[in-house]
Amino acid sequence: MGLFNVTHPDSFLLTGIPGLESSHSWLAGPLCMMYAVALGGNTMILQAVRVEPSLHEPMYYLLSMLSFSDVAMAMATLPTVLRTFCLNARNIAFDACLIQMFLIHSFSMMESGILLAMSFDRYVAICDPLHYATVLTDGVIAGMGVAVTVRSFVTLFPLPFLIKKLPICRSNVLSHSYCLHPDMMKLACADITINSIYGLFVLISTFGMDLFFIFFSYVFILRSVMAIASHEERLKAFNTCVSHILAVLAFYVPMIGVSTVHRFGKHAPRYIHVLMSNVYLFVPPVLNPLIYSARTKEIRRAIVRMFRRVKM
Repeated sequence: MGLFNVTHPDSFLLTGIPGLESSHSWLAGPLCMMYAVALGGNTMILQAVRVEPSLHEPMYYLLSMLSFSDVAMAMATLPTVLRTFCLNARNIAFDACLIQMFLIHSFSMMESGILLAMSFDRYVAICDPLHYATVLTDGVIAGMGVAVTVRSFVTLFPLPFLIKKLPICRSNVLSHSYCLHPDMMKLACADITINSIYGLFVLISTFGMDLFFIFFSYVFILRSVMAIASHEERLKAFNTCVSHILAVLAFYVPMIGVSTVHRFGKHAPRYIHVLMSNVYLFVPPVLNPLIYSARTKEIRRAIVRMFRRVKM
């Protein structure tokens, strides 16, 4: 018997928002707007960092990595979400679902790792500004990007195989308009202890540790800022961190909300679980370009110069 000689459905059925099926066509409009903002805004930031020499600095290289992960996340969910809400085409092949699951979790973990790297950038910029250029060289930034990417793909590589070894025979209806590991493993008619333990291990060892070190870095940043004698200089130093803090909140608050609802809200209406998951996946790619273009004047100026060149 082969390793994966178990019962699998040929395809899964995706679900929009339970109880609001009649409104899916109306929800398609806002969803399209969110995807347009996510893809358009993050693409503009990527292009601005690429073409503007003034943005060829560690902070903006890391921001471009964040924008890339947001674009990748949006592209990973877009096909099935729009097919479900716009065309009511709910089928997705089993293997395609595994691929989408792997990509969604990988790009989400990449974003967490990039936010951690950005917190290190802010720590060095404020706590050790004289060595900023020598510590955060182009090689170090590239190494951070490679490490974040490798960590995501290596850590999550077992997930598709863990799902593939489970017999899926309870149902083939998923709870979302995209494929996630917790959603798929719940359809198995076998022991899912290994899947649950590995999922919890990944959550704590990556997302949990990233959040811990981000918090730890801001403890040192806050201590350094409070040691500055001038009130205006303190505000100026802390203001350089505001965009990153907002991006961290936009990413981790929905994630903590989703985890809390899944762990302790078993009796909550099903649409609450779905809405929380949608907020977690859709909000950060939409908010990040808005946050950085609104809060970072260098990004705003670069985007304005790009549009002026296009008009000419």
